[in-house]
This record gives sequence, C-alpha cells and structure tokens, in this order.
Amino acid sequence: MKELLKLIKVGYEVENVNIFAEVEASIQQRDVIGIIGKNGAGKSTLLQLLNNDLMPTAGQIKWFDQNLRITIVEQEIEEYTSSRNQPMEKKLLDKWRVPNHHFSQLSGGERLKARLAKGFSMEADLLLLDEPTNHLDNQSTELLKHQIEAYKGTIVFVSHDRYFLDAVATKIWSIEDTKLIEHKGNYSSYMDARKQKKLTEQREYEKQQKMIEQIKGQMSELESWSQKAHSQSTKKEGFKEHYRVKAKRMDAQIKSKQKRLEMELKKAKAERPELDHEVYFSLNANAKVGKRFLEVKNVRKAFGDRTLFENVNFTIQHGEKIAIIGPNGSGKTTFLKLIMAEETTEGEVWLSPSAKVGYLTQEVFDLPLEQTPEQLFYTGAFEKRGKIQTLMKHLGFSASQWTEPIKNMSMGERVKCKLMGYIIENKDVLILDEPTNHLDLPSREQLENTLAEYSGTLLIVSHDRYFLDKTTTSKLVLVNGSVQKQWKEPLEELEHYDEVLLTLETERQEVLGKLSYMTVDDKEYCGLDKRFKDLTKQINELK
Repeated sequence: MKELLKLIKVGYEVENVNIFAEVEASIQQRDVIGIIGKNGAGKSTLLQLLNNDLMPTAGQIKWFDQNLRITIVEQEIEEYTSSRNQPMEKKLLDKWRVPNHHFSQLSGGERLKARLAKGFSMEADLLLLDEPTNHLDNQSTELLKHQIEAYKGTIVFVSHDRYFLDAVATKIWSIEDTKLIEHKGNYSSYMDARKQKKLTEQREYEKQQKMIEQIKGQMSELESWSQKAHSQSTKKEGFKEHYRVKAKRMDAQIKSKQKRLEMELKKAKAERPELDHEVYFSLNANAKVGKRFLEVKNVRKAFGDRTLFENVNFTIQHGEKIAIIGPNGSGKTTFLKLIMAEETTEGEVWLSPSAKVGYLTQEVFDLPLEQTPEQLFYTGAFEKRGKIQTLMKHLGFSASQWTEPIKNMSMGERVKCKLMGYIIENKDVLILDEPTNHLDLPSREQLENTLAEYSGTLLIVSHDRYFLDKTTTSKLVLVNGSVQKQWKEPLEELEHYDEVLLTLETERQEVLGKLSYMTVDDKEYCGLDKRFKDLTKQINELK
C-alpha cells in the first residue's frame, strides 16, 4: 500500500512535560488505525499533530503527499455549523436519524452523529476521529462500523471501546509512557502480543536477577577469601611472608574476577516490567432508605411541535439505583435537566430539599477551565490537601497536574476531575449522564465497582448495558413519547423491531456489553464472541 506519512522521532511537550518522545510510526493508504492509551496519555494530542493543529517540539512528520486532504471529528465541541445541502451529508444525517434542529437542541448522540456525518461527507484522504462511539446507541455504533468499513480513505481514530477496536482496526497504536507501540492487527491481537512480551520481559528480568545474585555472591566470597588471607599474613609467625605473598596473589585474582563480574553486570540490561495502569477511588453516602427522593406527576416536555414525552408519573425512593435508557434523541439528558430544574416543564417535579445531589453532565466545558485542581478543591486545611492529592494520584493524575489549569487536561481527566468533587463531598444522590464517556478502561471498571457498592441513590444515563446491569436495579425507559419505570425486565430501545427481532437485539446488546470488558484470554470470550456473530447474522437476515 502507498505510504501517506511517517513519524520520525517525533516528540511533543507542554510546559516542560513530555507527552511523546522519539515516536516512530507510519500510515499507509486504507489503514484503519485505533489509538489506545490511558487518560492523559496524549491520544487527542497525536490526532492534532496529524491534523497540523500542533507542531512537534522534536523530530518531524514526513508527508509523502503535500496535497493530502485531512478532516478531523473532535471529541466534544461547544459550537458547530452544519449544511444539509451536501447530498452525502444529508444522506448520512437521515440514515442516523438526526433531526433538523439547532445544534444546541440535539442530544449528545445526535450532536456526535451530525459531526460524523459532516466528517465522512468531506471524503478526505485521511479522516481523524476522536472517540467516535461516545454517546452512540448500539444501532448507531453498528452504522458507524459499516461506514468505516466502506470508507475509501484512511482512518485514524481514538477509542476505549474494545469491541469497536476489534471490529474495525487494522492497526493499533498504543501510547505507553511517552512511547508509541505500533502493532499490525486489532485490539485483541495487540493485547495477546503485549501479554506475551510482558511474560518474556518478566522471565528475562527474573533470570537476570538470579544471575546478579550469583555474581554478587561470588564477589562476596572472593572478598572474604582476601580478608582471610590478609588476616593470616599478620598472625602466622614465621610464615608471614608466605601468607603476605599469598594474600597479594589472591588480591590480584579477586580484582581480575571482579572486573569480569562487573562487565557481566553491565551487560544485564533487562528492567522490571512496568505494572499496568490502575485506578482507585470510592464513594460514600449517608443513605436515606424509605424516604422519597423524587416524585414526578403528569409531566410533559416539548420543544415546539416536537413532544419528547408526556403524562409521566413515578416516584423514586432514597437508595434506589435507576438506569435511564432510550435511543439517541429520546430525551434522556433533557429529563435529567428537568429533575435538576435546568429545564422548564408542564406538570410537577418534586425533589427532596434535604438531598445532597451530585450531577455529572455530559459536558466537559462546564468546569472552571482556567483554574487548577489546587484552586478548585483545596480550602486551606493541610490534612485535606494531602487527601486530595492522594485521591488525584489514585485517579491516575501526575503530581504536576495539581498546579496545572484544567483546560490542559484530556476529556477523560476532566470527567475524573468532576468525579473528585463528589468523592470529596460525600453526595448521597448521584445523577450521572453518560459517566463512562471519555474514561479509559481501568477507570471505567473502577467506576463500575464503586457504584455497585455505593449506598446512596443513583440515576444513570448510559448506552452500556453491561455497566448498567452491574450498577442499577431498575429502569426508566424513554420510548414512544413515554417514560416507564420497570424492574429488571429489559426493554429494547429501538421501537421499530418486532417481537422476535427485539429479543435477539436485546441479547446481542447484553453480549456486546460483556465482551467490551473482556480480553481474548478470558474463558468466556470465545463463546460470547461466537454468540455475538450468530446473533448479528440472525438480525441481519430478519431486517
């Protein structure tokens, strides 16, 4: 395949902090490259370098075609202008069911689909996508997968979605400790190769440590012999000269052997393999079981002639854990805003005045971006400062980020910065709108475990069925203009499926959710992967 560009010893730093160092990689025509790495590793920065929005601080990007057309679809933007006049863009907007409304009136998923439609319609030689599956329901993700498979250009995308990476990536770029590791294949094959490499490195390290211990033991033994010889040369009357000569000869032998042993030690270069990135945090709450937290009576919400839902009635008690589900555009985020009195509505919404509510929005621009974590969280108590800095470390932040503006953080780090506030304040109610968006895999898994043990009240909007199954016990389902409260019975989001198709799609989503949290080494992976493919085939045949 034709080579489009090459990264030659590329480095990039911000305020004397290395993001990349001596990165070497290349992009060929028709590559579909998935970029992975922990939050703050520099994935979005790498896309900006490829888009020429940033310039390397070291090395160079060699372009083999100076007329290469490049388009980027960023993670999140505050403003966006769309033109429905272009046939390709209009076709994709219709295909993804994006309503013809102002950008500010669209849901998170609809906004992303609008920007993806524009990005694909540009028919660029190199298309850059930053977290393209965030906010998307499962049907939209499948459509995006097919769109990528049919694309004639080259695609480089950032994602934390393991199944999506497996489904579309032909190459993986993994950013680890300022280095870029290039792998030909999908995510699972990369993780297999990485695991084998780690095992080899660990074996080499252990082998080397044994050798070092042997060498040190031999050197210690030689030194002991030398000391003994010198001691005898001073004690043995009549034989002092004999033992003195013997001691000198021993010293010469020891020095010769020490030099050889020291040379062997210098050759020993294997280093202890780095431990994988881990995240730790916990949430506490003063549970108020048996008392009403929220009551909704005869609620209706419409934007102009578009009715999202009407005649909504339900009650939520303190301690309940509720999943709010529905397809893109059904009004999930709007519903949360009604609860928080950020949107007006017809009907009555009563919220317990004693509830300490933490509301995590989808937005990543609603933090004081010019402030540092120190300015945002530190109130002057020295003991609290230590706890906050320890929490930041457990969440994966570096020590230097304590005094760096939030605007320099990645999108995932901003989400974790919001979560820090709730951890510090011990909220007894958490309302979370797509909380796993932007989070790396260790952070997602830790959040899942933490919320499963949380004793307070939860309302969570998410398209990740596996995450919801682990953290919630009942559902508010937004479908066909209504909001229905249910206990555990799954309800398909997509209203146009018939009963058989609905059952198949529901099972496929559950399988997909489980796969997204597994690697090929897990015992259940092969069986679940086969089941997913079988279900997909059955669904396609029924459509």
